[in-house]
Amino acid sequence: MRDTILFTTIEEVLNWGRSNSVWPFTFGLACCAIEMMSAQASHYDIARFGSEIFRASPRQSDLMIVAGTVTKKMAPRVRRLYEQMASPRYVIAYGSCATSGGPYRFGYSVVDGVDKIIPVDVYVPGCPPTPEALIYAVNKLQEKIRKGETEK
Repeated sequence: MRDTILFTTIEEVLNWGRSNSVWPFTFGLACCAIEMMSAQASHYDIARFGSEIFRASPRQSDLMIVAGTVTKKMAPRVRRLYEQMASPRYVIAYGSCATSGGPYRFGYSVVDGVDKIIPVDVYVPGCPPTPEALIYAVNKLQEKIRKGETEK
């Protein structure tokens, strides 16, 4: 047996643990939610990356994947759900509608991106975005968590 000494900080250990156990909040607003659900299915299997448990309660999750169009009527509820999430909390804007309003951005009732309401860590473009793009976004978020770049 070989003796090995490992030097690290508590923050690095905590960030490593957080990055490998990101629990998303089941929160779909429009058609992008179908693609988000398919990322959890057996073909793509987001469970390989530590995000297999999609929670139905904001108090049990630390990642909100905003998938779909955010209307001005829904915006206060999105903010309230974000504030109810466990801390530290992370947000992925999934799809063109969540990132910039999408094809509906010129409508009177659509918010021009969820970042106007809550802070966003990773943006995923596309209409509809692919499940592979969501898995890539989760990987990018995990990298940011490990580096400690997501502290708000």
